[in-house]
Amino acid sequence: MLPTENRLRRREDFATAVRRGRRAGRPLLVVHLRSGATDPHAPGESASPTCAGFVVSKAVGGAVVRNKVKRRLRHLMRDRLSVLPPGSLVVVRALPGAGDADQAQLARDLDAALQRLLGGGAR
Repeated sequence: MLPTENRLRRREDFATAVRRGRRAGRPLLVVHLRSGATDPHAPGESASPTCAGFVVSKAVGGAVVRNKVKRRLRHLMRDRLSVLPPGSLVVVRALPGAGDADQAQLARDLDAALQRLLGGGAR
């Protein structure tokens, strides 16, 4: 499970990551990354911990499928937080095919998107 301090919860944080961050699309998901952003709501603070949020719409499937996809993505992101710069905001948006994908396929797409966003992959 993703620790509480690493979860995006506020609408403003989601909007910041999506609007001001970089984006990498894969067949099963889209990852938005606002790299090393300091928390604008805590002036004088150093870089806050890396936070991740997830968007899984009804296009992915019913409630059971959506919750399963969110659980899988949270688990995968927990292991990848150490790779991201401190203070980063990450939003992972699941696409309709994610409901039928297994854990390995989601992990492959998430790794490829993060690698591209962190400068390790070509467009």
